[in-house]
Amino acid sequence: MKRSLLNTILFYAVIALPLWMFLAWLFWPKTKYVIAIVDKTVLFKTGQEHASLTWVLRNNKFSKTSTELYHVGKDYFGFFPNKNKQFDLKGLERASDEELEKLSVDADMAYITDTYGIYSKEWYLAKNITERQRLLYGGLSSQDMFFLKKMKQKKKLIITEFNTFATPTPQNVAKDFEQTFKIKWTGWVGKYFDSFDTVQNKELPRWLVENYKAQNNNQWPFKKAGIAFVNKSDKIVVLEYVHHLNAEVPYILTRKEEREKYNIPKSMKYPFWFDIIQTSRTNKIISFYDLKVNEVGAKILADNEIPSQFPAIIEHYRDDYKFYYFCGDFADNPISQGGSYFKGISFFRSLFYNDDIAAERVSFFWEFYRPMINRILRDYHDDIKK
Repeated sequence: MKRSLLNTILFYAVIALPLWMFLAWLFWPKTKYVIAIVDKTVLFKTGQEHASLTWVLRNNKFSKTSTELYHVGKDYFGFFPNKNKQFDLKGLERASDEELEKLSVDADMAYITDTYGIYSKEWYLAKNITERQRLLYGGLSSQDMFFLKKMKQKKKLIITEFNTFATPTPQNVAKDFEQTFKIKWTGWVGKYFDSFDTVQNKELPRWLVENYKAQNNNQWPFKKAGIAFVNKSDKIVVLEYVHHLNAEVPYILTRKEEREKYNIPKSMKYPFWFDIIQTSRTNKIISFYDLKVNEVGAKILADNEIPSQFPAIIEHYRDDYKFYYFCGDFADNPISQGGSYFKGISFFRSLFYNDDIAAERVSFFWEFYRPMINRILRDYHDDIKK
């Protein structure tokens, strides 16, 4: 009888667990944490390019005011989609130097999640376009750079990501960014594709295929998965699984000291956009990419001056200034905001993804991005409250 009663209590406790997790989140106290988020690539109101950051902020109850939490569709600077193909531009470009100075005083930190921008056909046709298009809005601006310099002077935390200072950023602004933070873009970006078959993979960029064919006697011999590299000169290099790669997906590797600090795994698959960045010794490399190339793939990389290992996370966290550069589109993951309302949901994270390649970006959020950003945000918040 007692065992039956205990089993019944346990059953209802488990059934009610989501309610308890929600109530724990609901009554968790808010912590004001003013973050200037810049995202210039918001095609839909879901704001996927910065949704992962917003998820972490809401789950931790970090709020933009003492009472109001961050909202993925409105709490950022950049491109704002509206109905009937209308849009608003609410980037830092509209701000005066005095307004940017004030923002640098009011903000605790800055996070540049995406500056790639919005392009004409992609916007007006509301679908994935695989050909080159006219830029509507994008690129790091001189006003963005002015604001970042002000934040650096005030020793406030700056986090930036893939493509912050690459195409379509003007060359003078890109150079200013490189000199300010002592990093340099090699001109190469890359991305994993689950298939290079032009018939099967409808999302394979047409310009990628056509440029490669123009550079290689009209040949496109690839069918399997692999990694495509694109240079700012439009040169294309392709590594295909088995023929050039021993593992189809790039890996992010982290040394023991850093992975224990940030609670991230030793090895993590990364199947999305990345850029190849060089850094000076004044910065620290937290994690690095490893392309599992075979002998043939290694030669192709060497012939094109592309390294098989290069930085994934660059850090400068010292008394003079605090800066991170994520050499990948880390905040862009297909994650639902609904889970952010449940305290302790990370204990059940394995329920939200499997071992399929298509789910790798979801697992990247749970196993890498979320714990890393959690640690960065909490450590910095503790620093500024001392």
